[in-house]
Amino acid sequence: MSDHHHHRHDDDHDHAHHGHDHGAHGHAGHSHAPANFGRAFAIGIALNVAFVLIEAAYGFVANSTALLADAGHNLSDVLGLLVAWIAAVLSQRPPTPRLTYGLRNTSILAALLNAILLLIASGAILLEAIQRLIHPEPIASLTVIVVAAIGIVVNGATAMLFASGRNTDLNIRGAYLHMMADAAVSLGVVLSAFAIMMTDWFWIDPVMSLIIVAVIVWGTWSLLRESTAMSLAAVPSGIDPAAVRAFLSGRPGVASIHDLHIWPLSTTETALTAHLVMPAGNPGDAFLTETCRALHDSFNIGHATLQIETSTDIHCTLAPDHVV
Repeated sequence: MSDHHHHRHDDDHDHAHHGHDHGAHGHAGHSHAPANFGRAFAIGIALNVAFVLIEAAYGFVANSTALLADAGHNLSDVLGLLVAWIAAVLSQRPPTPRLTYGLRNTSILAALLNAILLLIASGAILLEAIQRLIHPEPIASLTVIVVAAIGIVVNGATAMLFASGRNTDLNIRGAYLHMMADAAVSLGVVLSAFAIMMTDWFWIDPVMSLIIVAVIVWGTWSLLRESTAMSLAAVPSGIDPAAVRAFLSGRPGVASIHDLHIWPLSTTETALTAHLVMPAGNPGDAFLTETCRALHDSFNIGHATLQIETSTDIHCTLAPDHVV
């Protein structure tokens, strides 16, 4: 028994190196992201801080709720970009004896915080817009059009800096969504100011603010839902857990599988653990290496740890589905 246990420990030890290897590849694949996006974050924050100051000042001068709402939303985006940037940098920190995954999880927390910031900003805009609907006030339409048009350019350009990473990293997608929402918001402000110039219907300004809120909440909801699920260690949305279970169950020599867990280490990296029951005996390192490589290639799971159990008589305490 001790020999078998020792053999399994050796396999696990060897696999640990294999898994670490995969991790190294994974990090190498992403190691350029913070550097590239670091520049994007710096440019985005600088542009948006400057624009928020200009937009807020002219919002007061022009007496436009829509313009002030846009400035408030831009300010929340500056905070959001800052949070996302800090997370992108922290997620590259090496592991410590206590933080064994490093600080990769901060990218998930940042995506969640970004979604919450957007919803708070939406609530503030909503309140102001309702007050203006009750008491409409005249606005300086031409000033609003010029300032909001600048906003379209600033926000659109910043969004493009993050476009390349939006489908692979939820944290970068949060930053991208923020900027695209802002560009849409600025466009809405331009259109409403044009309409007011044509009609002198000043209630159009707060109505546009309400439409802005609807756009922001609609765009933020999926980010909130996915980042909350990731915070609860749910299987990432791009991975089908049934397909992973079927793949592992179908590996040669595997009689059954239990204690399967798949969870996000960060917004880009996924881990897996599973117990494989293999009555014919331990298949050796090649089986583990090949299985982990397939998990990486087919499911983008780069940190897999597999436990081999060779006895069908001794029941693992973690085998029942209801046991975590």
